[in-house]
Amino acid sequence: MLIYLHGFNSSPQSTKAHQLQARLEAIGRGSEFSCPALPDRPAQAIALLEREMTRAPAESTTLVGSSLGGYYATWLAETHGVRAVLVNPAITPHLGLRAYLGPQKNLHTGEPYELTEQHLAQLQVLWVERPTRPERYYLMVTTGDEVLDYREAVEKYVGARQLVVQGSDHGFAEFEQYLDSVLEFAGIP
Repeated sequence: MLIYLHGFNSSPQSTKAHQLQARLEAIGRGSEFSCPALPDRPAQAIALLEREMTRAPAESTTLVGSSLGGYYATWLAETHGVRAVLVNPAITPHLGLRAYLGPQKNLHTGEPYELTEQHLAQLQVLWVERPTRPERYYLMVTTGDEVLDYREAVEKYVGARQLVVQGSDHGFAEFEQYLDSVLEFAGIP
């Protein structure tokens, strides 16, 4: 089972989610893909993801988290012992999102909400200083990420499998070129 965790103000309509789903469908494994719409409240997002993870055994589950989804994936991987692919992951969103406090709108659905101190406090609770088993992680970052400093992720996930793509952007426009490496890491032939 591959569970895609979208980023801040994103949704299951994200390009990377669609690319991953299409690749799994092309090899006849589309039923092993899930991409739930994550609530804006971190505690609710984690609860939803933990319910989703009960659909398959931990040893056959791989999380694919993009940006804030990568932050969630790290906490879930540490807590439940699953594999995680992290795509330009947020490292300290409880600090970085402070600049975005106030009215927000989901980029895909248009749904408005208020980003509050409570959101940041819930994110702080999910912070993992260092992965305990880096071999459970596949870090995919781009040096041209205009939102997050890729070097922070490279340092945090020392010992993990790492792909550092020169240039690109936070959205990781070249993600589709690396789908086979994601599936291989997840144990999907």
